[in-house]
Amino acid sequence: MLFWVIAALLTLGASLAVLLPLAGRSQVRAADASHDLEVYRDQLAELDRDAARGLIQASEAEQARAEIARRILKADKAAKSAGAGAPSGGKGIRAVGMAAVLAVPLVSWGVYAAIGSPDLPSQPLAARLEKSPADSSVEELIARAESHLAANPDDGRGWDVLAPIYSRMGRYGEAVIAYRNAIRLGGANSARESGLGEAIAGAAGGMISAEAQAAFARALELEPGQPKASFYLASALAQEGKTAEAVSAWQAMLTAMPADSPWRGAIGEAVAAANARLVAEAGGAGPTQEQVNAAAGMSDEDRNAMIETMVAGLDEKLRQNPRDLEGWTRLVRSYHVLGRADAARDALKRGVAALGESTDEGKKLADLSSTLGLTAAE
Repeated sequence: MLFWVIAALLTLGASLAVLLPLAGRSQVRAADASHDLEVYRDQLAELDRDAARGLIQASEAEQARAEIARRILKADKAAKSAGAGAPSGGKGIRAVGMAAVLAVPLVSWGVYAAIGSPDLPSQPLAARLEKSPADSSVEELIARAESHLAANPDDGRGWDVLAPIYSRMGRYGEAVIAYRNAIRLGGANSARESGLGEAIAGAAGGMISAEAQAAFARALELEPGQPKASFYLASALAQEGKTAEAVSAWQAMLTAMPADSPWRGAIGEAVAAANARLVAEAGGAGPTQEQVNAAAGMSDEDRNAMIETMVAGLDEKLRQNPRDLEGWTRLVRSYHVLGRADAARDALKRGVAALGESTDEGKKLADLSSTLGLTAAE
């Protein structure tokens, strides 16, 4: 009811502000005309006094009297016109203006009553935050949690709930604070530590810093094999240029994790991109960036076929030019990361033989066998 009272008062005020000038315009004109008549009559009386005293010639007085008379007649006509009402044209214009002013509130009120919600109660923030969580939007839930934590900053459970929501929304800086508070108040566990590491990396634009790696390492100490921590630590190896080590870590994860794990897709794409990069480095004629991106969206069979083709091209190149220590090293690593241990051992044997077992290059290649767990003899 209060809404309608306020709306009525505002509408009345706005309407009067427009209607009053329209309605009072004729009265103003009538008052102006009456004032002019009084002035002209005073002028006529003053002229008669000057003529009687001889201050003005008779001919000049007659001319002045005629001019004043004409003005009196004109003013008298205007006064009568204003008193009787405006001309039909002016009356029509004022009528249209008044009708338009009155129609605006009437039409708007009618439309609002038909399609609006005049009976809907106001919903201030405090009231919205008290709604059932099932009826609240994500923004309202976050605002409710933030309001609660502002009043109860030592509620570890609240920080624990809010932290992953911040991360999913890309609000990584706030997620870092929330995870730190959750760990401080609720203690460390693998989910909180790995979430903290992910938030730190997100805040750094995806770069896995030493601080983020430390958080992931703590998560693995609390839960060995934790997928998120393992994946990001392998990604850190790739960022440091240790691509082969990163692929080995990811492949170990694929071997150990269940077939329905949600991490398999991300790991498969990372392995495909890393393998393509390794082959490109090894053969010098690897895939373009567009091909690497396309490989990430291929099936496992198509990705493996593409990479096998590139590795085979490197192998053929070394058969034609076997005096290439760097090429043999990359070929052995490529077979190793593809999981083809027999092919890696065969390439190692052929490379050592081509370079010479007693040469420095042959010895360097042979040393690679211990790093990868292979031996030329096998």
